[in-house]
Amino acid sequence: MATIMVLLTILSAIFLFSFCKVAYDTLSCYFLTPRRIRKIMAKQGVRGPKPRPLIGNILDVASFVSQATSKDMDHITHDTVDRLLPHYVAWSRQYGKRFIFWNGVEPRLCITEPELIKELLTKYSSKAGKSWLQREGTKHFIGRGLLMANGSDWHHQRHIAAPAFMGERLKSYAGIMVECTKRMLQSLQNAVESGQTEVEIGGYMTRVSADIISRAEFDSSYEKGKRIFHLLTELQSLCHQATRHLCLPGSRFFPSNYNRQIKSKKMEMDKLLLEIIQSRKDCVEIGRSSSYGNDLLGMLVNEMERRRIDGFNINLQLIMDECKTFFFAGHETTSLLLTWTIMLLASNPTWQEKVRAEVNEVCNGEAPSIDHLSKFNLLNMVINESLRLYPPATLLPRMAFEDIKLGDLHIPKGLQVWIPVLAIHHSKEIWGEDANEFNPDRFASKPFAPGRHFIPFATGPRNCIGQSFAMMEAKIILAMLISRFSFQISDSYRHAPVVVLTIKPKYGVQVYLKPLNP
Repeated sequence: MATIMVLLTILSAIFLFSFCKVAYDTLSCYFLTPRRIRKIMAKQGVRGPKPRPLIGNILDVASFVSQATSKDMDHITHDTVDRLLPHYVAWSRQYGKRFIFWNGVEPRLCITEPELIKELLTKYSSKAGKSWLQREGTKHFIGRGLLMANGSDWHHQRHIAAPAFMGERLKSYAGIMVECTKRMLQSLQNAVESGQTEVEIGGYMTRVSADIISRAEFDSSYEKGKRIFHLLTELQSLCHQATRHLCLPGSRFFPSNYNRQIKSKKMEMDKLLLEIIQSRKDCVEIGRSSSYGNDLLGMLVNEMERRRIDGFNINLQLIMDECKTFFFAGHETTSLLLTWTIMLLASNPTWQEKVRAEVNEVCNGEAPSIDHLSKFNLLNMVINESLRLYPPATLLPRMAFEDIKLGDLHIPKGLQVWIPVLAIHHSKEIWGEDANEFNPDRFASKPFAPGRHFIPFATGPRNCIGQSFAMMEAKIILAMLISRFSFQISDSYRHAPVVVLTIKPKYGVQVYLKPLNP
């Protein structure tokens, strides 16, 4: 009996301790830490809209965005900051260039000063990263892959993946890109020959970029992996919806329709990825192949096996998360870059002709090669202008993992610094009075500072690992497309950019295609 009483006392003490810890952590997360950060920033003169308990300014942001995007734009204009970042526009006017607002209980400090941005993304790259809300919001979408990793995990994952996007390995992808683009162009030709003069070009760009990343990094075709791409697209939208409720304690366990769908689709996708990984392992184990391959998947599987041999735990989920990250990032951002660039060229026939003349002169009827890419000066300027006007992401968030000094600002631990990339890319102070106009010539003299004023792929150690891959892919696809077809914007095109993690054309991009004489 005495022994039982001792055990009950110990269990009660453990339960009480656990309860108190959970209660304190909850109190700290939802009340103490936000109040501490609010006081620190107020002393430095940084103000912002008053937050509501638990939900902060989420409803304010939702109201701003809903009102701004309720209608299509009257005509094709690139003045999109008011539409896509209306809360930034309103609060920066009211509180100044530096202001603080609240995404639930997560504080966000907005800064636009170029020197502070460079300092944050370079000097403090290891002391700032993805926040809990960001990681939790994408947990069932891309998981804990490189994009959402922090600290030593990020360094380890970057070290494994980097060789797949460097040197000779990077150059070797050119042939795959050309072959995939040829198939896409033939599909367009077939559509035109069947009498279809108008096409939604975004769908073609999605398929060709997905085909390229599938073949280059995972040695499979788009057709084989298209279910994974569809699931990723669906999860992207569902997780975007779920993120709005993460500020509410226990929201992940709500019996909501989107939570049920997220769980179901994640399970299906993980099963498909597991089959791809297991197939690669089986080829080695039965002797059909002597290695796991030199592509990204091969590098990941090889690392997994090396760690197993060394006695470390095998994290198969991390391998799947890495695959999801590169499946998504490897086609989503590139396909959107291509789609927006085609929209810009279709709306600006003079620049379309300039680029076509350059491509014809450089390639002389041949498919683009690695040697050709550096000679595409005008095409490079057009791509950069497209990235400026329609960057893949409207913002770059970084949460401070410890207290840091950013210029004259003291940034306390737990404060997320919010960099409005779209607003910086459209700033008239930086780019001049024509900041909202399509003018690739601005990139001829480079009056801007990369890493400060122009950050479509971020900057510093945590810049986009696939930046060179994406630029090479975009140049090859656009060069081949523009030498095969002329295109102009369709009368049915409705200009309505929206943000769903990335900037997308709400209704796609419809263009009229006309084959050119061979």
